[in-house]
Amino acid sequence: MEDLFQKIYDMTAFGSIVEKPQFLIMYAIAFGLLYLGIKKHYEPLLLIPIAFGVLLANFPGGEMGVIQANQDGSVEINGVIRNIWEMPLHDIAHELGIMNFLYFMLIKTGFLPPIIFMGVGALTDFGPMLRNLRLSIFGAAAQFGIFLVLLAAILMGFTPKEASALGIIGGADGPTAIFTTIKLAPHLLGPIAIAAYSYMALVPVIIPLVVRLLCTKKELSINMKEEEKKAAKPVVIKNLRVLKIIFPIAVTTLVAIFVPTAVPLIGMLMFGNLVKEIGSDTSRLFDAASNSIMNTATIFLGLCVGATMTCDSFLNWTTIGIVVGGFLAFALSIASGICMVKICNLLSRRKINPLIGATGLSAVPMASRVANEIALKYDAKNHVLQYCMSSNISGVIGSAVAAGILISFLG
Repeated sequence: MEDLFQKIYDMTAFGSIVEKPQFLIMYAIAFGLLYLGIKKHYEPLLLIPIAFGVLLANFPGGEMGVIQANQDGSVEINGVIRNIWEMPLHDIAHELGIMNFLYFMLIKTGFLPPIIFMGVGALTDFGPMLRNLRLSIFGAAAQFGIFLVLLAAILMGFTPKEASALGIIGGADGPTAIFTTIKLAPHLLGPIAIAAYSYMALVPVIIPLVVRLLCTKKELSINMKEEEKKAAKPVVIKNLRVLKIIFPIAVTTLVAIFVPTAVPLIGMLMFGNLVKEIGSDTSRLFDAASNSIMNTATIFLGLCVGATMTCDSFLNWTTIGIVVGGFLAFALSIASGICMVKICNLLSRRKINPLIGATGLSAVPMASRVANEIALKYDAKNHVLQYCMSSNISGVIGSAVAAGILISFLG
């Protein structure tokens, strides 16, 4: 009877949890992320799959965790040292399980980030940016946070490639962070992807925090519609639909010429937007890109990214440094956009609400919605959503271009 109870105990995960209590920390993190996604509604489409992936990866014996290789790609499998980046996918599926197979096939190959960008493009309306092009500069200004953290990370001991992968978290774009890390520092893909998507989900917390630190009540009360009336001649765009069709074609062409390494992201973003703007002739393509393909890609991305978050790979000083550095990159990107608005306000008679600079991130449209809610708290008639979207959308393009520049110089 004692042997029977021992076998039952060995069959369960209790022994592994007692031997390695770090699992409990990972469960707490997973439950916390699930709470934020389900109860607080912080990017539930991303956070819930990631959180459940964390749970799956940390159930002892379940073999659902993604194996993290060393910097040279080496990993011990059944007592044999192998280079996991050179293993055929069918060997990965047979020896390491389904989650590793999905991870290396869909994410490590760089397949999913451009696919998700296509869906983002199909769901994005470039109209607000085209109507307020002068505000799109704040999307570019917000990318300063990427390069500031890059320099700081190098001083802290990270290699230039690792620092670039860390800094790109400041773009607030998960697919861009994954794509850049695959090219420059694949051994850091797990913690960087987790940090990038976690901070994207925490946009409703981080933006108000930075705004409160840097902005006054008077600045946050600036009414953009009232400021527009000060313009000598309002800008009126004729044939906006034609412009919205030409825009993705023109942007793709220019990026392909000047920053070819950004084409996989920008090209797919603009293709998704193009099929949206053409209308009825491409409605089936638009529906596929924005619904079934996008949703499927998001599910697999979230689960696979969460599955990288095992206690062995996550609970270490390198990962903690990435999490802290990622937060700084995110906050500095928001601060850079705000500071650029303050500079413009010193030089111009027409004032700009600093919330527009705070949305120079790539987290569309959440960042704009959060900024609009903050503006309405100070003035119930001050709707800044359409102005924030101009900066927000340009931030998507800016972060992808910044990633392309880093890959060109360091890849």
